[in-house]
Amino acid sequence: MPPLPNIDASKLKVTVTDSPKELFNLKDLKFGKNFTDHMLCIKYTEENGWETPEIKPYGPLAIDPAAFVLNYSVETFEGMKAYRAADGTVNLFRPEKNMQRLTTSSKRIMLPEFDQTELLKCIKELVKVDQRFIPNEYGYSLYIRPNFIGTEANLNLLYSREALLYVYLSPVGPYFPRTVKLCANSKEARAWPGGVGNYKLGGNYAPAMRPAMEVVEKGYDQILWLLGDDHYVTEVGTMNFFVFWTNSDGEKELVTAPLDGIILPGVTRDSLLALARQWGEFKVSERKITMPEVVTALSEGRFLEAFGAGTACVICSVSEVLYENTKYAIPVDPSDPDAVFGPLAKRLRDELLDIQYGKTSSPWTVPV
Repeated sequence: MPPLPNIDASKLKVTVTDSPKELFNLKDLKFGKNFTDHMLCIKYTEENGWETPEIKPYGPLAIDPAAFVLNYSVETFEGMKAYRAADGTVNLFRPEKNMQRLTTSSKRIMLPEFDQTELLKCIKELVKVDQRFIPNEYGYSLYIRPNFIGTEANLNLLYSREALLYVYLSPVGPYFPRTVKLCANSKEARAWPGGVGNYKLGGNYAPAMRPAMEVVEKGYDQILWLLGDDHYVTEVGTMNFFVFWTNSDGEKELVTAPLDGIILPGVTRDSLLALARQWGEFKVSERKITMPEVVTALSEGRFLEAFGAGTACVICSVSEVLYENTKYAIPVDPSDPDAVFGPLAKRLRDELLDIQYGKTSSPWTVPV
C-alpha cells in the first residue's frame, strides 16, 4: 500500500478575499486583537492523509460539537513572527525551531505527523499573500499563529483520526512597553515533573488564567511560578525567566531554568543564551535557582537584573516581585531611574531585534 499523502506546498490553492480590510493604525494595535485577510487550512484524515493546502479568506471554522479539540483539548499551537527589514524584505526568525516544537507537541497528544519543510513553505506563502499587513516600523511585526487540532467527532478517548492544521496572522506592536511587576505563586503549579509543561498545549494555558487574573487585580502583571518546597523558580506567565547576578561564588552569571520537562523550550530563550555565550563575558547557566536564593542575593546587593523572554514580548525587564507577602524591588538600571530595560536586557534585546529586522546578518534570519 503506497504511503498516504503528506503536506505538499506545490499543490497549494489560493483563494483571495473580495473584501480586503483596511490597514490598521499601528498605534492602536493591541496584541492578538487584529487579524489579516487570509488564513491557511490543511485537513487530515487517517484514511486519506493530508489534503490539499488552502489559503482562503479569514473566517470561522466549521467544527463538529463532538470534536476531540472541544471535548478533550487535543490542541497545540505555535507563536512566531515575520519582520520587515529597512529595505522592505520580509524575514522569519528561526522558523524551523517552531516547526520542530510543533511536531514535538503534536506527537505528545497523538496528532498526525506532518512534513515540517512543506508546512513552512505554505506559511511563507500565507505571509506573502498578506504581506501588506506587516508593519514597516522597528519594534512592530506580524505575529504568526499555527494551530493544530483534533477534529474527529468521537467521544471514545483514544486519539483523533481527523485533524486540522490552520494558520492565521496578526499585526502586533510592543507587548510590554515598560517594566513588569511579578507576583510569586508557590501554592499552585503551572507544570510539574512528569507533566506536559515543556509542550505548547492549549491545556497548559487555561488553568493558569484564573490565578493570572487574580494577580492582575492585585496590580501585578504576571505570575512568577514557583515549584516544590524549595520554591524553585520556573517561568513567568507565558515567558521564560532570566536572572543576572553575582552568584554565591563571586561570578557574574546569567541563569535560567533548565530544560527539565517543567518549562517551555522557548526559541527566544535559546537565542538569548546563544548570544550571551558568544560574548563570553560572564557565566551562562541553565540550572535551578530558588526564590530564597534570589532574596539572599537581593539582600546582599548581588542581584543585577531580571527579565522575562518570549516571542510575543521579546524581553521584559522586571522591577518588582511580591513573595511571601513581601515586596522586593528588582534593580533595572541604577544609572537611569526611568529605564524600561536593564543594561543586559537592553543589550540582548537590541542585538536580537537587529537580527530579526535584518540589520545584522545571521543564519537565524530566513527570507520569505
